[in-house]
Amino acid sequence: MKIFNDERDVFFQRRFGMFIHWGLYSIPGWHEQILWRTKTKRKDYEKLIDSFDPVRYDPEQWLDLLQETGMEYLCFTAKHHDGFCMWDTKYTDYNIMNTPYGKDVLKMLADACHRRDIHLSIYYSCPDWHHPNYPNMGRHHEMFGHGKDETPDLEKYYDYVKAQVKELCTGYGKLYQFFWDVNVAGYQDPGINKMIRELQPGILINDRGPDKGDYSTPERHIPAGWRFDRPTEACQALGRESWGYRKDEDYYTPKFIMQSIDRILAMGGNYLLNAGPKPDGTIGDEYKKSFKKIGDWYNRVRESFEGAIPASDIVHEDSFTDFTGDGKTVRDTFLATRKGNTIYIHLCNDIQSDGLVLKPLDRLPRKAVLLNDGSEIEVVVDVTPWHFREIPYLRLKDLPSEKMAGEVMVIKLEFDGSEND
Repeated sequence: MKIFNDERDVFFQRRFGMFIHWGLYSIPGWHEQILWRTKTKRKDYEKLIDSFDPVRYDPEQWLDLLQETGMEYLCFTAKHHDGFCMWDTKYTDYNIMNTPYGKDVLKMLADACHRRDIHLSIYYSCPDWHHPNYPNMGRHHEMFGHGKDETPDLEKYYDYVKAQVKELCTGYGKLYQFFWDVNVAGYQDPGINKMIRELQPGILINDRGPDKGDYSTPERHIPAGWRFDRPTEACQALGRESWGYRKDEDYYTPKFIMQSIDRILAMGGNYLLNAGPKPDGTIGDEYKKSFKKIGDWYNRVRESFEGAIPASDIVHEDSFTDFTGDGKTVRDTFLATRKGNTIYIHLCNDIQSDGLVLKPLDRLPRKAVLLNDGSEIEVVVDVTPWHFREIPYLRLKDLPSEKMAGEVMVIKLEFDGSEND
């Protein structure tokens, strides 16, 4: 995988972050794209500015949850597709200062992050459903046509974007990342990212903006066969239907998210897990409960990610080949990471039995430990019936699959070093 050989290589150290989707859309509590996905009229939606009053907003509580979960940075939606700005911008009246709340929530968050040495990233949408110059042409993530007082002009719109980006890059301290979203119009101007880098030396910029950026951002689920051939940060929401606050949400189970996190991180990517605060600024109990479970697991197994490299090629997938009655092949899929002579086996999918053969490994580790609870795992090197024509292989025995049914198991194998390792 490409490294940057400069300050941006910190990307490979900060593996787990929090995404926050928050704005006017939290008031109806249906979806952050309610204006696009329903028959809601824009004039009615925009009246929400008169009732947005997050009196219980406390960025310290967000950051407490972030740190308890084991996260190291936060990405905040400064402007989503609706065009509403969550900071004190001088380039549009459609911003947080003109709500009943009347305070710069981004400034409050940035100050709290800097006090606590938590790295802040900014999300900024390329489409804008409010700005009169954005050419809403009915493409995906765009409104369906223009109002009578609107004058579509992509160049003028991006003059506005540049001015706002400069505000964000000069008024909120050191930024970790700039997260563009859905460049529907296909606008290209490398000069914008260049300006961001000049204003924020060492900043990382994603691949969804007006230039190719530094890293990829697969969303929700990585496509089959995905290869991390460049720096990658996957993002996922805890809510199955929405990224913003939804009143009647269906939430992914903590184990599903653990499996997703484990898979992405073991493959060498980073992970951004989203929460959608309520209109009052608080993060709901559903998020807190799940984040607590996920964080409890993550903090017990995080050594298998931090400073480790992907090493799944050391064990063949057909180690676990089994055959069903109808002749179909079924495989237990797992991944591996490595730090020197220590190998971590990640059981990111449910296993079929309480024993695993780690073909072609044929050496006995000095110690095998289940990171989840610190217990030792019995290991042997022997010939099994399925591999009777081959050499003895390393086998893990009596794995506590039922006891650990609610989380992803990670086994640490410590080998003695040699010159040939």
